Amino acid sequence: MRGLPKLVATDLDGTLVRDDGTVSDYTRTVLDKVREAGVTLVGVTGRGPRILPLCRADLDAAQYLVLAQGGYVVDLTDESVMVMGETWVEGAVIAEAVRLLEQECGPLLVMVEADAAPGAPLWGEPGYRWPYPEPCVERPREEALKGPVLKAFISSTTLTPYELLIVARRVIPESLCVVTYAGLHGIELCPPGVNKATGLAVVTESLGVDPADVLVFGDMPNDVPMFTWAGHSVAVANAHPELRAVADEVTLSNNEDGVAVYLDRILATQQR
Repeated sequence: MRGLPKLVATDLDGTLVRDDGTVSDYTRTVLDKVREAGVTLVGVTGRGPRILPLCRADLDAAQYLVLAQGGYVVDLTDESVMVMGETWVEGAVIAEAVRLLEQECGPLLVMVEADAAPGAPLWGEPGYRWPYPEPCVERPREEALKGPVLKAFISSTTLTPYELLIVARRVIPESLCVVTYAGLHGIELCPPGVNKATGLAVVTESLGVDPADVLVFGDMPNDVPMFTWAGHSVAVANAHPELRAVADEVTLSNNEDGVAVYLDRILATQQR
């Protein structure tokens, strides 16, 4: 980009956040400078509202957060967090999608995000291995899918997540739910029509910002919708090949502060 955009949106894990779970002081300083230059900062992540405090800590300069792969959008510009939009999907819809997938792949494990309250646990079938220290409660699938959920995590003991993604894209209609992959140990099923681009659109429409004036950063296939929607897209060097294929540019990796290095270069250009 030759100049500063009106809005910068960045994924967190694998993009802004380093592999050790930290965000460097350099990155924080650059993001503060971007915001001081009048640019709106938005965090766009698969993380759910249950870990909103962690999202705010990792991107403390953000004015907005798009959570749950676009299904939950919050405004942080006031002292209180305002929910700008939320989209849920009935558990029965997820159950049908899993049924279609199990016909092709055999038995799967299901975990759901069914509570938006900070600190709320995930509900998962016995055997689902969640890689993070967040609270998880074992619940039979029928019980976990009794009501609406923000999204579901699906894992296989025989297929890699990407192999499972390929099958899911083939057998699960988009009208039923959105299938995506964010780099975890499984795929994610989200409400129909929900993705990071639709979540970002909630923010840009409220601000009157054209997508052409938006710069986005990401690393995984779940970032593809916002990459094809935004005016300019930059993948980190460690990004999945699917995302690199649609990116306008590639910056350094997340461990090399690629987002900050790219933005710092734009700021330096503006100051000349």
